Amino acid sequence: MPKTRLFDPIQMRGVEIPNRITVAPMCQYTAEDGMPGNWHLVHLGQFATGGAGLVICEATGVEPEGRITPGCTGLWSDAQEEGFRPIIEFFRDYSGAKIGMQLAHAGRKASVDVPWVGGAPLKDDRAWQTVGPSALPYADGWHTPMEMGDNVMRRVREAFVSATERCVRLDFDLIELHSAHGYLLHQFLSPISNQRDDSYGGSLENRMRFPLEIFDAVREVWPDSKPLGVRFSATDWVPGSGWDLPEAIAYSKVLHERGCDFVDVSSGGNSPLQDIQVGPGYQCGFSAAIKSEIPDLTVMAVGKITGAEQAEHVLHSGQADMVALARGITFNPHWAWQAASDLGDERAAFPQQYARSHPALSGLAIPGNPPPAK
Repeated sequence: MPKTRLFDPIQMRGVEIPNRITVAPMCQYTAEDGMPGNWHLVHLGQFATGGAGLVICEATGVEPEGRITPGCTGLWSDAQEEGFRPIIEFFRDYSGAKIGMQLAHAGRKASVDVPWVGGAPLKDDRAWQTVGPSALPYADGWHTPMEMGDNVMRRVREAFVSATERCVRLDFDLIELHSAHGYLLHQFLSPISNQRDDSYGGSLENRMRFPLEIFDAVREVWPDSKPLGVRFSATDWVPGSGWDLPEAIAYSKVLHERGCDFVDVSSGGNSPLQDIQVGPGYQCGFSAAIKSEIPDLTVMAVGKITGAEQAEHVLHSGQADMVALARGITFNPHWAWQAASDLGDERAAFPQQYARSHPALSGLAIPGNPPPAK
């Protein structure tokens, strides 16, 4: 195989990410009142020292109503802001990996229980009123969302801005806006969930309007030196839904024109009628199409990318600039070390505390990691 690309650094604005391996956002449903705790520190910390170049925090609600479950993290209060600080400090003290925040609003898919007790819509006193572009429930038995009027849309925009300002103070390296998996911004994009007859519904231009307003508002307060990206679903996987790859490409082009630095290309999540054709790298065709149409846009591929050779193929074939892993890297938080070994690439970041366990990597260290005691 030609020279590996997996461990090449990548520059976005003023941030250099040391390699092309990203830990995708993974909901943990373990927060108390939106507060991250010890679980989140250890969960994210294992990836900080595991060799990945970028770690993105789980979908974090910009307001209480924006959480998926009562166990989701939030970033609307001073206490939550301080709750994330030890995680940032751990990355700075012990890792060369960059850390990103995924800001999110669940819209009509909010107010559900945590997955390990069924994940059904809440029916007790923990439930809250959900909102969406239209008063259409996600599925039978789900809450009917309140159609968002001007005041609620303004409130949500301001919540994204406020959360972004907290990310500035916390010194996150990048922000990813969650526009995928059937959550609020995806709900506006898709005719399945957006059946408005005003300037926010109907044509693609109108359906993109609110997600783009959120993007513009965040870009306005997020430092010019730091990257801002968007994760979106490239298709609903529902025949005739209207939200598909051509519309996703159009969305990507407009985002790029407005200063979007990267897109993280996923799919599905907006309808129980979806028929997803799952397989190894099953979403890479979407990322490849977007990369082909917008060569200057950094594109991240995600979905059943599990092995080093597979990840290398995605990069070498031009399907994406970066790969994001979730299930595979949860199974092996040191996936990057294994990938470096499999590919014969000695550029993996390896903590000095662990260097003795792998002689081939004994000369390497994570930048900024304190040297071992003499």
